Amino acid sequence: MKLSDAQAQGAALLRAAGIGGAARDADRILAAVLDMEPGQLRITDDRALTADQAARFNHGIAARAMHQPVAQIVGFRDFWAHRFTVTADTLDPRPETEALVEAALARPWTRVLDLGTGTGAILISLLAARTGTTGLGTDISEAALQVARGNARRIGVNARFRQADWLQGVEGPFDLIVSNPPYIAAIEMPLLDPDVRDWEPHGALTDGADGLTAYRVIAAGARARLAPGGAVLVEIGPTQGAAVAALFAAAGADVRILPDLDGRDRVVLADFAPIAAV
Repeated sequence: MKLSDAQAQGAALLRAAGIGGAARDADRILAAVLDMEPGQLRITDDRALTADQAARFNHGIAARAMHQPVAQIVGFRDFWAHRFTVTADTLDPRPETEALVEAALARPWTRVLDLGTGTGAILISLLAARTGTTGLGTDISEAALQVARGNARRIGVNARFRQADWLQGVEGPFDLIVSNPPYIAAIEMPLLDPDVRDWEPHGALTDGADGLTAYRVIAAGARARLAPGGAVLVEIGPTQGAAVAALFAAAGADVRILPDLDGRDRVVLADFAPIAAV
């Protein structure tokens, strides 16, 4: 099988399986098999794949036809400025989450806490972008934490990780708390794309309730873990801005809702000013 044949056949199989962006996904899988970037396929000679390469490509296409996410198949996702290992134990870092990273890097901080860290993509991106900073990432999943630790070692940042149920057992002070918590309501789960619903860890997607459980916990406990003047940045679903903002406002924060590149509500910024002396 030649490279061009693999591209054409892979894309056709994925289209037949109802996969959107079939040609793009086939190229991503093929490029990973060949250990190159997808853009390089356009300038690479139409070589014959080895038997091993063909087998790995066919296996990847079959997995994608079953709606397994490409990031799980190839084992990584590019996010912000780095490549992160992704497994079935972690949420696939999404481009819209970069709005949170951008907002965090617009603020002054040296100590950051990332709640529900998953792959560590948010925390590691922040620490790598700002020298002299430290951070702690927590997750209830030890399997996810192993992935995050590996990403941190490979990228080379001063990050610590520990297993925790949100803020339980976590002490500060931190200048900034960030989180992309599970915000999909239980009633919304059946409506998700099967790529997400059937393959990504449900604990990273939904709280099994109204989608606001983690925000309530973070809003209630943030001030006790923040240095004076510290802040919280949380990713939200595009319809949750008012509800999440109200939770942090009730906790005494000055709140703003920030959009993503598509103009949708994406991040809630909660500034906790020092408590005035009586």
